[in-house]
Amino acid sequence: MAIDEMWLQSSILKKRLTNEIFYVNLEYEDKITIRLRSEICEWLGCQLTGERSEATVVLSVDCKLDVNLEAYEVKENEIIGTSSVGLLYGFYAYLRLKLSGANLSEKSAPAQSLRMINHWDQVDGTIERGYAGESIFFGRFGSNDVKDIGTDIFRNDFTRLKMYARFLASIGINAISLNNVNVRGLGTSLIVSPYIEKVGEIAKLFATFGLKTFLAINWAAPKLIGELKTSDPLDENVYTWWQQTIDHIYEVIPDFGGLVVKADSEGEPGPYQYGRNHADGANMLAKAFEKYNGLVIWRTFVYNSQTDWRNRKNDRAKAAYENFMPLDGDFSDNVILQIKFGPIDFGVREPLMPLFGALKKTNQLMEFQITAEYLGHQIDLNYVLSQWLEMIHFDNYGQPEDTISANSPVATHSGFVAIGNVGMDENWCGNKLAQANFYGFGRMCWNNDLSAAEILQEWLALTFPEVKAEVQKEIYELLIDSNQTYELYNAPLAVGSMMVPHYHYGPSINGYEYDRWGAFHFADRNGLGIDRTTATGTGYASLYAPEVAEIFEDKSKTPDEILLFFHYVEYGHLLHNGKTLIQTIYDQHFEGFERVKSYIKSWKSLKGQVDEATYDNVAERLERQLENARNWRDQVNTYFYRMSGIPDDKGREIYR
Repeated sequence: MAIDEMWLQSSILKKRLTNEIFYVNLEYEDKITIRLRSEICEWLGCQLTGERSEATVVLSVDCKLDVNLEAYEVKENEIIGTSSVGLLYGFYAYLRLKLSGANLSEKSAPAQSLRMINHWDQVDGTIERGYAGESIFFGRFGSNDVKDIGTDIFRNDFTRLKMYARFLASIGINAISLNNVNVRGLGTSLIVSPYIEKVGEIAKLFATFGLKTFLAINWAAPKLIGELKTSDPLDENVYTWWQQTIDHIYEVIPDFGGLVVKADSEGEPGPYQYGRNHADGANMLAKAFEKYNGLVIWRTFVYNSQTDWRNRKNDRAKAAYENFMPLDGDFSDNVILQIKFGPIDFGVREPLMPLFGALKKTNQLMEFQITAEYLGHQIDLNYVLSQWLEMIHFDNYGQPEDTISANSPVATHSGFVAIGNVGMDENWCGNKLAQANFYGFGRMCWNNDLSAAEILQEWLALTFPEVKAEVQKEIYELLIDSNQTYELYNAPLAVGSMMVPHYHYGPSINGYEYDRWGAFHFADRNGLGIDRTTATGTGYASLYAPEVAEIFEDKSKTPDEILLFFHYVEYGHLLHNGKTLIQTIYDQHFEGFERVKSYIKSWKSLKGQVDEATYDNVAERLERQLENARNWRDQVNTYFYRMSGIPDDKGREIYR
């Protein structure tokens, strides 16, 4: 079966470009302009002329176009970039406009400087939290079976990697890390020979598409592979080992991006074990990168994963703030803190992490998760852009529109990052419609002002360019509120995780309630929710700006959709929606299930209207989603009926 071309269908593009003749007007050539010529001639099979007078489309670089080197301008017969990479982005924008039927008139520069994808790929070919087959980087060529790994850990499928790099560049992604942040076993050795040379082959390809390659490291690497007895960041031998290792990386990969670090989190080693703090660790690595302009991306996902549920003052939500806020201003200029958008872990509904807006002297990346760990495993429909956009536009501390770059000492060392959702499946994402989140993340990074609806309409026009308008509209209606649908039948009102532990798919109401991970809901016969107020709870609400904290501290002011994240609420409490808490729980779970039933009916109406592979793929997953929604509806409603003893006002069936 042919590999899915997602939103860049070459056969359709070739038809639309049949009459176009391209002329590349450049004073110099580099690896990116050579790639651009290849994209025109080899990928699209279009004519490239050496005479400007013969051209219908002229491509050129004008360094005066914009102060941003990645900017471009598309006109009817011209594509201009501020630099070669800007020209490449302009070319893909031209294709987007051409394929979607939009006017060929667009001048644009990226809203975020760093637009990055993290892969959680393991060197054994698996992907942690991956739901679309095996790794595209590691494994055996031509196989999608992790049991079929040979002696070479790299898959070496450069045809697929070239396609992937094209997808990334077409939506403006400019950085990628290849391996999982939980770096174990052979993965620790990716930064040294002979593995770094193989990474170099991938990085060389990606660089032609404007992509910087990063690797995740194990903090204990000096001990594990360097024959040292310590990984203390203040030990001179440790620094020397890292400097020598980084020097060698740049000998192999001259444009290497840097390192991604998960330290002192969920059992991973870090500077805490030596009595040092995160700035000590990050700055030591940063010093080794100074002469290369490389970056250290340091994750703030640090919390006590041995939480005692008996103590209600323990609050995992506060952990990142408490670990990193005191260090604001202590990090080197080439260190970036990678901060999850919410305080827990990419939940179905979370408030904005209060570090955003509070940190003012530290470079920042806001982290998202395209792979659907908590949002349905790319089985359930879940177009998540509405949630992401809500996060990036949330105002904490009355900040400018772009809080992240405004509060980063080096604005170019800031941006967005997301955990990718691709694998070796033919359609890349497991669920054909999950491609919308991949596309949407890139477009959101580039233009923060696009709405979820606008991005979805773009994706549909590019992905289903030859279906009838009413078919596109039907798919649009399926996806546009699918994130809300998933939220309706999941854990109520942001109370937290009620999912099956570890797997994070399907309901397990008390699965985490007495566990060590700090994800509690505290339901009893009277009510449920976490008291995070200052007066009687954990005090988390006070971490926001005063005007925001005032809302979250007050049960009567806190929005319904986030209520149980901040407050313990009795079942009979009247919400802003005019219903009691318990009735809201019942209604939402019945409604969520009915919505999924309607999705199946809508999708069945498209049989024969979309290609067979897409139809079968989505139809099969919708049936699984319906079963998931049924389980959530019945288990949540039954659990809270048994807890509260309060029946459903509408007399619907609840299992007792």
